[in-house]
Amino acid sequence: MKFFLLIALSLPLNSLGEETLLGAGARNRPAYDGADRQTTDLIPVLRYYGAPWFARTTQGILEGGARIALAAGLDAGVQLAYEQGPRDGDPGTSFGAHLEWDAKLGPVPIDALIRLRQHLDADRGRQLDARLTAGVYEGGGLLAGVFAQATWASARHMQEYYGVREAGLLFTSLGVLGSYDLSRRWLAVASAEARRLSSDAARSALVQDRSGFYASAGLAYRF
Repeated sequence: MKFFLLIALSLPLNSLGEETLLGAGARNRPAYDGADRQTTDLIPVLRYYGAPWFARTTQGILEGGARIALAAGLDAGVQLAYEQGPRDGDPGTSFGAHLEWDAKLGPVPIDALIRLRQHLDADRGRQLDARLTAGVYEGGGLLAGVFAQATWASARHMQEYYGVREAGLLFTSLGVLGSYDLSRRWLAVASAEARRLSSDAARSALVQDRSGFYASAGLAYRF
């Protein structure tokens, strides 16, 4: 089904339809969740859905894998994903599985995602994401949406990243995203997200600011 172009954290963007998107952008973010200083990264803009392979930066992280349709609008899949390292440390890779539902509530397009991520470095533990995105506007080449996410973490993850060995909610976030057609093939994309660490993570001496802000912008080519 045709769905709004959605943008999020890692480079934000999800297309409506089955078009392939490829591009690049920049993201301003905290040096790590809980840091009181910002840093800027170059990031990819990617969306590809084949049969069964996929790759995307449309659901908050850079990930790729395989998916199958369980029912109309309902897909299950497995994925590898790029993961930030603890604080300013080494990035890594996770593997996991997800369930995604694409539908409409009245006139509003909805995308709901449940995703489990286990780090290949077992000491970095695992995370569970629950993410909901809704399209709110389409007109004049502009598409806009809003999203919310909650992420839970294992005790190992909390220990490795924050020095607090307690499993539970890691953070919640709210964001807005959008795209604008510059031409038949080129899109400008942007997003902004406010993220807040849980009280468990905020107890860490490593946390300088419990709330963080992410913003990104980029260009994508539609194939």
